[in-house]
Amino acid sequence: MRLADVLPVPVVGWAYPAAELLLARAEQLALMTEEPGRITRRAFTPTMREVQEQVAAWMHAAGMAVRRDNIGNLIGVYSAPTPNAPTLLIGSHLDTVRDAGKYDGPLGVLAGLACVEQLAVRGQHLPFNLEVIAFVDEEGLRFHTAYLGSEALSGDFEPAYLRLTDDEGITLADAIRAFGGNPERIAQDRRDPATLLGYCELHIEQGPVLESNGIPVGVVTAIAGQTRMAISFRGEAGHAGTVPMQLRRDALCGAAEFVLAVEAYTRASPDMVATVGRINAYPDVSNVIPAEVAISLDVRHKDNSHRQLVCKLLLERAQHICITRHLSLDWRIVHENLATPCDPALSDILGAAVQQAGYPLLHLPSGAGHDAVAMAQITPISMLFVRCAGGISHRPDEAVQVGDVASALDVLHRFVHLLAADQPSLATEA
Repeated sequence: MRLADVLPVPVVGWAYPAAELLLARAEQLALMTEEPGRITRRAFTPTMREVQEQVAAWMHAAGMAVRRDNIGNLIGVYSAPTPNAPTLLIGSHLDTVRDAGKYDGPLGVLAGLACVEQLAVRGQHLPFNLEVIAFVDEEGLRFHTAYLGSEALSGDFEPAYLRLTDDEGITLADAIRAFGGNPERIAQDRRDPATLLGYCELHIEQGPVLESNGIPVGVVTAIAGQTRMAISFRGEAGHAGTVPMQLRRDALCGAAEFVLAVEAYTRASPDMVATVGRINAYPDVSNVIPAEVAISLDVRHKDNSHRQLVCKLLLERAQHICITRHLSLDWRIVHENLATPCDPALSDILGAAVQQAGYPLLHLPSGAGHDAVAMAQITPISMLFVRCAGGISHRPDEAVQVGDVASALDVLHRFVHLLAADQPSLATEA
């Protein structure tokens, strides 16, 4: 069956009130935070448990079977009427950065839930299971890595991760146990690729392209590659008033020179972005020369070889700085993923859903990372971007319009029906 032959699914009437409900739910989740007055939700915390329990309640009410896996991902399943049916995964994450917006992550989880709710209210089932996944840790705020939840499903979770510690010295293994998970059984969370149709993630764009084109939604072509590093410059502490400037081994000055070098290198490289977002100085005293400075470095580019070359050049620059300033250097890669293309076949179906809903088809890349990166290791992936105000993300003023969310829900619903029409048996009435 050709996609052009599939009749439109009449969902426009429900999409706007469903979008209003989704945004109300996002507001409700935003109140569940570790820091009053701003949204901060780290993985494996009581606050994450609270938000998962609320989403689980909504999943149960929609008729889904709900469970948590060994790492703590929340999973709701809307089953096909036939046994041994394949599974389409729809998901995103519920953890946040510090002082976050309301929609990065939760929008995709709530959209998957809204899609199931419309199927349930119509008594419709699909020729595949529809599984909504709320990943427990995508941002990496607590343990300074990323995709812990989705890497468990993809089988890429490294046992060494369990020894990572948060700022309070709690290991990841202990945090998972306290959350109710089982770190010794995380390998069992890996999904069998043979049982999966694919993964679809709906997400705010986190950029200005859709807004500049006046379009509510767009289809993602690929996700940029990313390297995250933990870097330490070590010198020698000394009295701020007695050690001459020419005799100092100031770790902070070395780190500062390197941060400016990062900016210079990446500005000279088209489409490259790099960020030093975290910095800690020791002993962190106003009248003591810093002996050690630890920083984070995040480098991203759509071309893997170019990103890796810039990382190599930055390492050489850091080494040169340490030699000239008589410092020592610790350079450690804590997370790396290659640029990840979206699946052409799934993206074509998603594009057909966009056009069927009456919108121009715009393809665009993602500079941000997503759980789809990990999921691409075991199943085809697709992503739908939703316009956000000013392209703003990872900030409290992150915003979406109800009409744009309605458009995205309409497209997502059409997508699952088009995918169903592409299967051996068509969607059936319960």
